[in-house]
Amino acid sequence: MHGHLPLDEFLAQIRGFLGSYYVALAAMNALASLYLWQTGKSKTWFKVGGLEFGSSLACLGAASLFLLISPIAYSVDPSLVDVISIPKPVRAGLDKAMTPVSYSIGTFLVLSVLFVGRRWFSRPEIAWTGLNLSLLLMGFSMTDQNFASVVTKPDNVPIVGLVFLLGFFTWLATRRAVLNDERAARGEPPLEARDAEKVLVWPDLVYTELICMVALTALMLLWAIGLQAPLEEPASAMKTPNPSKAPWYFLGLQEMLVYYDPWMAGVVLPVTVIGGLMAIPYLDFNKLGNGYYTISQRRFAYITFQFGFLVLWITLIVMGTFLRGPNWNFFGFYETWDAHKVEALNNVDLSQHFWITLLNRPMPKAPEDADLLLKVAYVVFRELPGIALMVGYFTVLPPLLVIFPPFSALFRNMYLKMGFVRYMVMSNLLLTMALLPIKMVLRWTINLKYFIAIPEYLLNF
Repeated sequence: MHGHLPLDEFLAQIRGFLGSYYVALAAMNALASLYLWQTGKSKTWFKVGGLEFGSSLACLGAASLFLLISPIAYSVDPSLVDVISIPKPVRAGLDKAMTPVSYSIGTFLVLSVLFVGRRWFSRPEIAWTGLNLSLLLMGFSMTDQNFASVVTKPDNVPIVGLVFLLGFFTWLATRRAVLNDERAARGEPPLEARDAEKVLVWPDLVYTELICMVALTALMLLWAIGLQAPLEEPASAMKTPNPSKAPWYFLGLQEMLVYYDPWMAGVVLPVTVIGGLMAIPYLDFNKLGNGYYTISQRRFAYITFQFGFLVLWITLIVMGTFLRGPNWNFFGFYETWDAHKVEALNNVDLSQHFWITLLNRPMPKAPEDADLLLKVAYVVFRELPGIALMVGYFTVLPPLLVIFPPFSALFRNMYLKMGFVRYMVMSNLLLTMALLPIKMVLRWTINLKYFIAIPEYLLNF
């Protein structure tokens, strides 16, 4: 699907942006070095012959590196393009390893490692190093036509910016929480207690909002001048885009349509999310962590929110934006979006697995002349394995979490403090959230379509 140009033409088109990109990264690190040096916040790591090596010098070294790369990027000589590119075997290996399972499990594992090691990863110098490495990786990836054609689409450019902004604000909140947890361990008040001074709406807040409004208006004008609007031809029922994608903020829902019926993915699950958010004040019994950032005092709430937001929402948006191509097939970051790519999937319902595969017998079916009540009874009998599984999942599993370790250490305390009704509501909301990744993995591994499939009455789950 990607219209590939000859390498020299492609490099000629992208060299202006790519060279300016590395100059901007060099300026960013140079300003950071100057700031650390002038404010005295530079940390010294070691000394050699009286010369101090620390964070300020490291930023200056990064700025020098980016400045050395920029002339190569501006010239983009085809003979030198491999110097500022990810090697082709590495790109091919990444595309081959990139599957829905590896992507989802990989992002979950990465986020888990970042959470466990948050005290180290949230240190400013480590976070700054990670930012530079991610920006360098993106710059090296831009010399690949497949990657560049997706990332530089006008409607995808702001999404790339949003990903980096999300990373920044997640780091900022985590850093504040780590510092507050360390202060709490020493018996000190949180950082927010030092900023308790109140300011007037006029002029303080209004002036700040006015300055932000003017700055953002100027930014949007420059954006509109430099980047063409993502307008396409008039809509026509005779010609639809391939892939046909929803706006980025609905791509998570569109991805869920792969695993659930439309009524489930588009109505029940969003309503459940809204209902769960409304229920939080009535379910939460922990009075700590109000008005300040913390993780250790709100560990369960923090993990639940980050899992639901980052793993079950943001990763689906990124997948739908950059990895879902023609026919909603899954493609690697450096893979060509081939509209003729066909992935044959034989999705099978749980009842088919039970009756045909396991018991080696045909699916139960009502006689042709049966009345409505008998037909319904046959349908229920046919889908009994899925019905029993779902009933047990939502009714039997919550009490088991209270009884059996290792979950009992956490859920028994919740049950005692919340009571039966609130605990069952909370646990069912958690199990509903966990059902999405479970169903995704089952679809990718054993091609499981539905737990309960009743197409006769448009009821599939």
